[in-house]
Amino acid sequence: MIGGQEGADPASVVYDAVAAAKARNADVLLCDTAGRLHNKKNLMEELKKIHRILEKDYADAYRETLVVLDGTTGQNALAQARQFSEVADITGIILTKMDGTAKGGIAVAIQSELGIPVKYIGVGESIDDLQKFDSEQFVNALFSREETEQGE
Repeated sequence: MIGGQEGADPASVVYDAVAAAKARNADVLLCDTAGRLHNKKNLMEELKKIHRILEKDYADAYRETLVVLDGTTGQNALAQARQFSEVADITGIILTKMDGTAKGGIAVAIQSELGIPVKYIGVGESIDDLQKFDSEQFVNALFSREETEQGE
């Protein structure tokens, strides 16, 4: 675990984490930038800076850049995905809150417009509730006749 001082530049913490991962010959480095709001310019600039550091200082590493989106927010999730993909090379989506009434249809729009696949879905609040996304199961649930007939 690599952390910075209170108020430290997030990019400097990632820089230190990359150096530590290399020094320790680590197989995996996770960088969590939670709390980024797509409508806060300064936070998005920090994310852009973090992405540049990873590209420059860890260019040979296989990278996954995942953005977590709330499945209940509809078009706002698409706007968020669009904004995040402008500052970082987003390789996948984690779509949360899929245990309630949200059907997650926004996954189709994000894949169609931005070409970013959903990789995981959250169907609850425990660690076991994060599941690998199954597109076939998703389509079947999205167009389920049973739910349609119940709603009529």
